[in-house]
Amino acid sequence: MKSIRMVAVNQPLELHDLPVPIPQEGQVLVQVRAAGICHSDAHYRAGVSPVYPLPLTLGHEIAGVVVETGVNVTRLKPGDRVCLHYLLTCGECQFCIRGAEQFCLTGRMLGHHADGGYAEYIAVPERNAVPLPDEIPFEQGATLMCASATAFHALRKSRLQGGERVAVFGVGGLGLSAVQLAFALGALEVCAVDVNPSKLELASRYGAHPIHAYPNKPSPAEQIRQLTHGEGVGVALEMIGLPQSMEQALRSLAVFGRLVIVGISSQPMQINTYQHLLGPEAELIGSNDHLLAELPLLIELARRGDLDLSDAVSQTVPLDAAIVNHVLDDMQTFGSDAIRTVIVPG
Repeated sequence: MKSIRMVAVNQPLELHDLPVPIPQEGQVLVQVRAAGICHSDAHYRAGVSPVYPLPLTLGHEIAGVVVETGVNVTRLKPGDRVCLHYLLTCGECQFCIRGAEQFCLTGRMLGHHADGGYAEYIAVPERNAVPLPDEIPFEQGATLMCASATAFHALRKSRLQGGERVAVFGVGGLGLSAVQLAFALGALEVCAVDVNPSKLELASRYGAHPIHAYPNKPSPAEQIRQLTHGEGVGVALEMIGLPQSMEQALRSLAVFGRLVIVGISSQPMQINTYQHLLGPEAELIGSNDHLLAELPLLIELARRGDLDLSDAVSQTVPLDAAIVNHVLDDMQTFGSDAIRTVIVPG
């Protein structure tokens, strides 16, 4: 089978020919119909977050069709449409038992520590394959597994209350889902912050107030305070991974506000701890991955149309290493027009 693999840090991904996996006990073999190209994949290729063992097939946003089942698979059968939860966990350690499997003591991530979905086939444990309703196209199902799921988890971490205001910093794949999910969870108003006018226009179609991060103009935090009559927002989500956007998100908070940081960065952020954290009794929260238990509700929101992913996929591309490398190059340029690019194997 064809598979696009990372062979070394800061090197282009390569197309390899590998054997089709054989599903082991408790596993299902899935023919990949869609694999999202996530900003994290660009970070992996650049060495921001170590990938091991190399070479490794990237891709953690995956949807497809079950084509074969291993021994003791009881829930799924060939022909079932599924999307894949990317955390491979033991299900038995203290973290798995308490519903925090992203910290599983032996956990691995598809496309990060185990071969992922930039391939024609993938074998995974049955519990990682979540039914995908017929109403949701494979391309959208793939993006649900990271972009939407990560945004949903971040909003749950924020403890968003009905009637609160929300600011979403970065309106890419995660941010566009976050805007819609915030409204679905009861937000009164949502501000969408970005430097790209086309992304802001898209966010405004879903009811968000567009906040342009102009250089040498009022800062996003100042614009948000003007819009909220000086109050600020109860929840801010930082989806970009830049110290300056983290600082602006913190400064946009109302009293008792919560900032949830999702964007990956290797650079420290500057905090005026009294003015922006202690004084207003604000909270700074990290959000890591998402949970299998969150996915059924997220998928149902998408099936019902409360989460509209029709604009979430900017383009589809074939399983071609040169094209995928070009997409990853573009992702490393902040302000890119792309929302989400999805690989559709031929």
